[in-house]
Amino acid sequence: MHSIKSKIGSVNVTLLLNLTLVFLLLAMWTGLSLSTSTFLTAGNITNLMRQCALLSILAIGQTLVIITAGIDLSVGALVGLSSVIVALLLTSGVSIPLAILITLVMGAAIGLYHGIAIRKFGIPPFIITLASMSVFVGIGLLITNGATVSGLPKEFTRFSRQDFLGIPSLFWMVIGVGLPMHFLLKQTKWGRHIYSVGSNPEAARLSGIDINATVCLVYVLSGSLAALVGVLTASRISIGLATTGTGWELLSIAAAVIGGASLFGAVGGVAGSVLGALALTTINNGANLLNVNPYWQQIITGFLIVVIVYLDQLRRRR
Repeated sequence: MHSIKSKIGSVNVTLLLNLTLVFLLLAMWTGLSLSTSTFLTAGNITNLMRQCALLSILAIGQTLVIITAGIDLSVGALVGLSSVIVALLLTSGVSIPLAILITLVMGAAIGLYHGIAIRKFGIPPFIITLASMSVFVGIGLLITNGATVSGLPKEFTRFSRQDFLGIPSLFWMVIGVGLPMHFLLKQTKWGRHIYSVGSNPEAARLSGIDINATVCLVYVLSGSLAALVGVLTASRISIGLATTGTGWELLSIAAAVIGGASLFGAVGGVAGSVLGALALTTINNGANLLNVNPYWQQIITGFLIVVIVYLDQLRRRR
């Protein structure tokens, strides 16, 4: 009975956070619409959706890891490395589908490496992914000599600029990723295992859950989605650049936390992550339109994280 009440309480808190974010977004969009003449234009909204799409996909993967009480600081560097790898493959004559597949497999393999290092060798997630962040940036810069990789096929770069039914193709990717991940978390035994591991690893182990497999799964998904974002980024900016994802690991964590994920584990969801990413993107977009110093975005983001983590602590104490 206590377990059922806890689950219901968790659902209610998540729903409340999502609704709060929706109202916050409506307030920001209303304010920006009244204060600028360009915010609600088709061009700006389309650009906003494209920017939000990349961060949303990255935040979804980060959320899966955070639900298990882990963290993945390597995703930003992996975005940059993946953009370089797919660009090098394409400029070497590899077909677009094969180049994308190889890049995604690389991301999954890196995620598996993180999962094994954490579970088999007992390396804390913060340490192993922090080390990988440095390594991936170094590898990307080494194989490109610090330069960009250009000359990508037009068929590859065209995708990120296309719309379908009035919605940017990049945002359709969010739907394509988000729906299966939501189903995984909410409707499958793997999803229940992910939440259980984040709630109480020892209890999860005693109940027969394979913790090693569960942790490896979330890091494989996180690595795969980071690699996908790297591919989409290369398509959007038409180059491979090792440093293109610098700082994105922090933004993905911020989006997940603002979207309701708890850094203590066992709380979070796909919808909240997308809403969190949209909130951060709106802040950045609004700051640009209002000619506000972009550094204010970092200050506001940091403030939001502190407030939400504090509220989460209060909730846990109660």
